[in-house]
Amino acid sequence: MPSSNTTQEIPMWRVFLIMGVGLSAIGFSPILVRFASDSSPFLLAVVRTLTSFIVLLPLFFLYRKNKTKGAIKSLKVPKRVNQKQFWWMALAGISLGLHLIAWITSIYFTSIASASVLVTIHPILIILVERIAFKYRFQWTVWVGVFIAFIGSIILGLSDQAAEGMYPNPLLGNALAVLAAIIFAVYFLVGNRIRQESSWIEYVVPVYGWAAAAALVVLFALYGMAHWGVLNAYDSILLKGIIRPVNGESLSLVELLSPSLLWVGVALALGPQIIGHGSLNYVVKFVSPTILSTLILFEPVLSSIIAFSLFGEVPLLWSLVGMGIIFLGILLTWAQKPGG
Repeated sequence: MPSSNTTQEIPMWRVFLIMGVGLSAIGFSPILVRFASDSSPFLLAVVRTLTSFIVLLPLFFLYRKNKTKGAIKSLKVPKRVNQKQFWWMALAGISLGLHLIAWITSIYFTSIASASVLVTIHPILIILVERIAFKYRFQWTVWVGVFIAFIGSIILGLSDQAAEGMYPNPLLGNALAVLAAIIFAVYFLVGNRIRQESSWIEYVVPVYGWAAAAALVVLFALYGMAHWGVLNAYDSILLKGIIRPVNGESLSLVELLSPSLLWVGVALALGPQIIGHGSLNYVVKFVSPTILSTLILFEPVLSSIIAFSLFGEVPLLWSLVGMGIIFLGILLTWAQKPGG
């Protein structure tokens, strides 16, 4: 895996400034999802990814046009995405789409604080992949941190069971958040690899396109199962905004597009996706995935503060203990690699 510690191309203060803006934008993501709770989480993921792709597509073609002109003037053949890069981008995009589906759905079942914290355990997963796949060696404090974060995740995941009256199914929601973290680790590691060989716009547009395609496939599969009666849970949160809770009939595609879904989906695309994820996709070329994913820990803190201010969501005592243990564990993983 190529190193991403090279920062000669851009000052470090600018890297951290871009990361700060991006993380702040991502922090509003679960808050916006709450405002579209009457719509399907799968449909929300589609609107978010598809809008991001459509908004950036003109910039992509403009960039490619200018790049081709520059290559012609310099008598060089314009560099194109090879087949290997194409499939890596496809993997990154599909991972992003599935990540968003799992994570957005988790917010429908559990608290914003729990979903936001559990989805940020991906630094632990990245460290495990780097050790197993790339043979990186870490200081002993890193492995202590991995163990501590794992214990904290168990405490947080189980503690929310006491809040079943407040949320539909906290255990399922927490499990979906962990699944989203696993998929995000794949997306992050693949993105770090591809970004070494491509510009920001050449990376994010194809990836967002693949993410939208993956989300659409899942949505149409679910819509089809609801329409043909394969799914019979009329009041299932997964089918909210897709079938009528009274008689189980599937809604038309026009009926699916509620006003709250559209404005929240567009806001998620412009803010958390383009500005938030876009910023992280930009700086991942200049800093290691481990350090960058650790800094993402500040996102659930912001989300929890906003959730308390707007929705009055106060985490339970043991939930706070679990969150604190997770933060401690992940911070311990922030150590330099002595070598491969």
